[in-house]
Amino acid sequence: MAANWQPFVFNFKPMNTEHPVILFDGVCNLCNGAINWVIRHDKKHRFRFAALQSTFAKQVLDNHLPLHTATTPDSIILLEKGIVFTRSAAVLKIARQLDGIWPLFYTFIIVPPFIRDYFYNFIARNRYKWFGRKEDCLLPDWPLKNLFYD
Repeated sequence: MAANWQPFVFNFKPMNTEHPVILFDGVCNLCNGAINWVIRHDKKHRFRFAALQSTFAKQVLDNHLPLHTATTPDSIILLEKGIVFTRSAAVLKIARQLDGIWPLFYTFIIVPPFIRDYFYNFIARNRYKWFGRKEDCLLPDWPLKNLFYD
């Protein structure tokens, strides 16, 4: 269980590591809304995205993340410079790189992970009930398509 709280190193040579990659639940309305929100607040297009249901994410999870479990779809995953961040750590690392006041939220990193992740997990467990789900993954419009891995 503690492994989910700490980032771990992965080795995925084929991936362009120039940009951090956010893996998200592509059928979750809350997750899709969060990704759209990140895109709006990432004016420099630092991030790239892939749905957890995509071929790209499955390849990464199956071949390169040994700590991957059946509960991964309950977590946002940030792949950055060879390090994997999940749950609240991923959210805070993403906020740190956004434009505006959002980097201030990174100060919550001082809160112990088991406390941050308790709230994260509560929302993740209830996200479909509260926000619903789609039948298909988010399909970005043409101008944003280059930000997404398939």
